Amino acid sequence: MQVVVRALHVLRALAPKSKGATLQELHEELDIPVGSLHRLLATLAKEDFVTRSVVNRRYFLGPTARQLAEQNPHQSALLVTPHRAVVTAAEASGETVFLTELIGDRAVCVALSEGRHPLRLFVRIGQEMPLHAAASGRSLLAYRPEPDVRSLLTQRALTSFTAETPVTVDDVLTHLTLVRARGYDVCDDELDRGVWAVASPVFTSTGAVAASVTLAAAGSRMRDPLTRATAIQTVLTAARDLSTELGFSGQWPDTADDPARSSSPAVETADTSPRRDSTAEEPR
Repeated sequence: MQVVVRALHVLRALAPKSKGATLQELHEELDIPVGSLHRLLATLAKEDFVTRSVVNRRYFLGPTARQLAEQNPHQSALLVTPHRAVVTAAEASGETVFLTELIGDRAVCVALSEGRHPLRLFVRIGQEMPLHAAASGRSLLAYRPEPDVRSLLTQRALTSFTAETPVTVDDVLTHLTLVRARGYDVCDDELDRGVWAVASPVFTSTGAVAASVTLAAAGSRMRDPLTRATAIQTVLTAARDLSTELGFSGQWPDTADDPARSSSPAVETADTSPRRDSTAEEPR
């Protein structure tokens, strides 16, 4: 029974650590021998209760552990209470809106608010989103250093979900310049046929990306350019509200101010960090 108790201690220790923990840090906190702790973490990682970042080698709570927080499927899908900005976006658009975070090396849905309109793409809390094919995942990658992005993408098969799915690391990197140029990403039939989605990153006070907010809808409802522009603006508003709450005072890309004007912007090289606004007021 000791190994079970130790496993629970590890999960409890990792749960509040948004930046993860190293093997040494967990050893010092839990007083579990390093050898035993390493074997335990390897087993938990195999079952997806724990993940280990390929970039910084830190351990994080895994998607399976987060799925345990889901409630009975016969009840509402919203066990994790979504932020008011997410709820407001879902109510205003009638579409499903969700938050995604990079946990270790995986993009995981951490909260959602279901829309009143039906959606073919099934999204649930704890679900992993493909980094290369989902707008939610690509928005998390867009502002990371290129070596980190390459490392994350080369650790997995880049599955071709549809004919439009980018399936090489270079294709994804090229697409990420577009995400940075306009401040949001669009996924149209790249992950699932008949599904259109728009996502935007959520920034912290330091300019790091904490999460992405995504609106997903049936493609048939999003054919009108004005409808798409409205959906994009809804997501940008939610992302800015969330970022402001986290203390971000930087300047968003100019093209993001008018989605209709930037529906097909030229791909250009962009800095991998959001611009700072020297005149912005410091968050109180």
